[in-house]
Amino acid sequence: MGPSALRVAGLHRTLRGLGHQVIDCGDLSIPIAETRSFGHAHLKFLQEIAETCTRLAREVEGVFRKGGFPLVLGGDHSLAIGSVSGAASYWGPSKFGLIWFDAHGDLNTPATTPTGNIHGMPLAVLLGYGDLQLAELGSTRPKLSGKDTVLVGVRRLDPGERELLAASGVTVFTMRDIDEMGMKAVIQAALKIATADGKPLHVSFDIDVIDPGYAPGVGTPANGGITYREAHLAMELIADCQRLSSFDCVEINPLLDNRNRTAALAVELIGSAFGKSIL
Repeated sequence: MGPSALRVAGLHRTLRGLGHQVIDCGDLSIPIAETRSFGHAHLKFLQEIAETCTRLAREVEGVFRKGGFPLVLGGDHSLAIGSVSGAASYWGPSKFGLIWFDAHGDLNTPATTPTGNIHGMPLAVLLGYGDLQLAELGSTRPKLSGKDTVLVGVRRLDPGERELLAASGVTVFTMRDIDEMGMKAVIQAALKIATADGKPLHVSFDIDVIDPGYAPGVGTPANGGITYREAHLAMELIADCQRLSSFDCVEINPLLDNRNRTAALAVELIGSAFGKSIL
């Protein structure tokens, strides 16, 4: 229901108001989770997610090849396995950078996961760790290098994620870093890493990076997140860099929201990332 909430909140109108042509490819048809067995306890709904992400990767690559900008709406963060795989198929593995906004690391593997939920594993998968069916999706593994990857806003990590982060080469800016450095300095540093040598940039934005006081409609809220203005500043700086080439907006759950407030905020932030400014 997340993509529908974004449409209802005026996503098309916002983008067209900025002068962009919008082609809505619709939603991928996926099985209803409640009608399926989750299968392996450490890799829940593996086949369904692998099949969906394979189709999404092809869709994203196809949009690139037509000269478009893939804007992917979620849905949980497992979809990034598909969107980033599509970017890797188009640009080439490790030929682009990634900024991953999230309260969580999303760096679990089947060996470390406390829940078995694949939406807690996508960044690990994209870096080449964990289940091979997912990690080799699209035939390339890994999709990108840790040195081109930046995690922003994290404030909850499982023990296994801490270990993998230390080995992966990913740059991490925690909420303490944002508090101490300020969002401007954090994003400038993140962009310097992720767009080094003129690399195109994929941004994967989990709305739970924002404090739940501003964005309550998420499945795994974590107090102490970034503020409304910090989120907008981050998107405005990313727009200014002119290297943004694809974008995910994920983890909006309308069942947990208040009058579509979280989706409305997400539409505002997408607008900022696509060039909306105050003046």
